[in-house]
Amino acid sequence: MQLLGISASNRFSQKTYADSLKLPFPLLSDFPDLKVIRKYGVLKRVGEAKRPMANGSYLLIDKQGIVRGKWTNPHLEVLPSGPFLEMAQELEKKF
Repeated sequence: MQLLGISASNRFSQKTYADSLKLPFPLLSDFPDLKVIRKYGVLKRVGEAKRPMANGSYLLIDKQGIVRGKWTNPHLEVLPSGPFLEMAQELEKKF
């Protein structure tokens, strides 16, 4: 199982942010095209300029690329523990 973070920020700001938090997983950039963020339906536009960014979300995706679970919240800061972890463990057993 591999945990990855993806955001609409450029890769330089992502690296700085990830380093400052000492994240135990890679934090990737989907800038400037936002292809992944659009594909998984978590794009939102904020402010008067309608700046594109990712809605705070966790997606559980299996090795075939199928979304098995999706948790979305604009203020999501912690990993959804119960259902998310249970589904991840079940997927790991299958593959």
